[in-house]
Parts: sequence; C-alpha cells; structure tokens
Amino acid sequence: MPTRVIGEYSASVVLATPKSAILIVRESALSNKLSGFRSRCSLAFTAGQFWIVIQNYLRTRRGQLPLQKIADVNEIAIGGAVSFAYPDAHDSCLLLRTGESTFIAFSQKCTHLSCAVVPQMDKGRFQCPCHEGSFDLTTGEPVAGPPRRPLPKITIQVRNGAVYAAGIELRTI
Repeated sequence: MPTRVIGEYSASVVLATPKSAILIVRESALSNKLSGFRSRCSLAFTAGQFWIVIQNYLRTRRGQLPLQKIADVNEIAIGGAVSFAYPDAHDSCLLLRTGESTFIAFSQKCTHLSCAVVPQMDKGRFQCPCHEGSFDLTTGEPVAGPPRRPLPKITIQVRNGAVYAAGIELRTI
C-alpha cells in the first residue's frame, strides 16, 4: 500500500482513483483534529480534578475559621437582615432573623456569576438581579434561573445575647 505525504497529513492510498485518495486524506485530517481536541479536553479535565484536590487540601490545612461577632440579638428585628463580612473583608454575607430565636446566614454572592443576592422575606427567597435567579430563603437552594449550586451557608451561634459567625458550609448539591 503506497503512502504519500500531502501537506501535514499522511494518507494511505488504497484505490487508484483520485477521489478515493482525497477522501482518505480528508478522513485523516479530521481524525487528527478530533484526536487533538480529545487530548486537550482530557488534559483540562485532569487539571481541573487536581485543582479541586489542591483546594480541598489547602482548606483543611487552614483549620477552623474564627468566631466573629455579627450583631447583638436585640439589634435585629424579626424579619430583618444584617450585612456582614465573613471570613474575610471581601466576603459579603447576610444574617436574617426569621423568628424570635431563629437566625440564618448565607453568603451574599450568587453561585452563578457572584452578583449580590437580595433577601425578599415576603416571598421566602433571595433574588439575584443579574439573571433573575432565586434561592430558597431558609435553605439557600436554587429555585429558579441559571444558578445550579446552593448559596454557601454560614454557621451561626448565639451566645450571651449576641450572634456569631462560626464557619462556612460549602455545598455542591
């Protein structure tokens, strides 16, 4: 079977007609392009998996997050909300008082594109104004729009008449 190199592709000519030689060259070119694409996708997927492992390792090395006072209990009315930053100054969060002794807190960043979500207590949801996404007010689960992941939940502790942030629950489902 004679082999000829045409451009950057090699082709095995099985039949002596010009059409069959062109067909084999085209199939070879397409196969080479698809093979390269599959290789790049596999490499990107593998790199992404390693990045997740590295992030989890670094997260566990950091240890427990610090206890941070958010507000005094009597400063927050039932149905009211307080904005705070946790664990860092650039991580905006919301503390909501839904009952006499019930407090919930979530990250204020939408899990779709990080726009600030706004609580709508009367509708029982957080609303993202960027793409009309919404999250359940009590669970942080997405209920409409593009977001697919729930809002990160802030662990709350009430001590001596004050509300404290004590950690973050990162959830994927």
